[in-house]
Amino acid sequence: MTLPLLYEKHGEIAVITINRPEARNAISPEVACRLADAFTDFAGDPGLRVAILTGAGDRAFCSGGDLALTLPLMTGARAPETEWDHRLLREPEVMSRSALRDWELNKPIIAAINGACMAGGLETVLATDIRIAAEQATFALPEVKRGLIPFAGSIVRLPRQITYCMAMEMLLVGDAMDAETAREAGLVNRVVPAEALMETAWTLARKIAANGPFAVQQVKQTVLASSGRTLVEGYALEDAAKEAVMATEDAREGPRAFMEKRPARFRGH
Repeated sequence: MTLPLLYEKHGEIAVITINRPEARNAISPEVACRLADAFTDFAGDPGLRVAILTGAGDRAFCSGGDLALTLPLMTGARAPETEWDHRLLREPEVMSRSALRDWELNKPIIAAINGACMAGGLETVLATDIRIAAEQATFALPEVKRGLIPFAGSIVRLPRQITYCMAMEMLLVGDAMDAETAREAGLVNRVVPAEALMETAWTLARKIAANGPFAVQQVKQTVLASSGRTLVEGYALEDAAKEAVMATEDAREGPRAFMEKRPARFRGH
């Protein structure tokens, strides 16, 4: 049986793949539940330092919520049939966690965007930290075209990540943009040929995994926590992070390894 979501661990790097290429990797109730569980495991596994999130195939990263399964279930137009349907309705936090909304995760995630990145797929990407797009990738939040709104964080996140007017065009018009336009808007870090997508993501993941894991997590935590706060409040959070990091053995190991001209052996404490 082929699972609709693959969660693999390769040493310190996790790879999460939405595996429904025949459905443009749409988020079914099962995918939402498994994605939430994968993120929970990734957060709690001390051996994992960074994750790569991608989609199977070359047509779509994720086309959003499954319009035949997930959206009708959530609006009440479809009665629950499977254990995944029942769980999604019974545990509403699963949908938020699957989109990394209102749920703290301080480990970095790299999005390897292999194709169409739409609706709920883009909403999850907005929660990732580094984004690599294949040349054929496209990006859209078309919910208003269907009488819906993005409800997994985009209304709040998108205007904080790109310009207000660009965000409002995406949210109110709903048309797609190509990968290069997304890069110019600051939505993705870089655009690469499709055949170089995963290797680029892996290269970045290996670099992050080689860094001090506690320091990396403190950086992400402080960046997220300081968003929307005053400079004085942000500096206080930065000071607290500095105090925590400076007290670790890793903070001693890094400079020592540099002076001894050898790779650092970070342990996360």
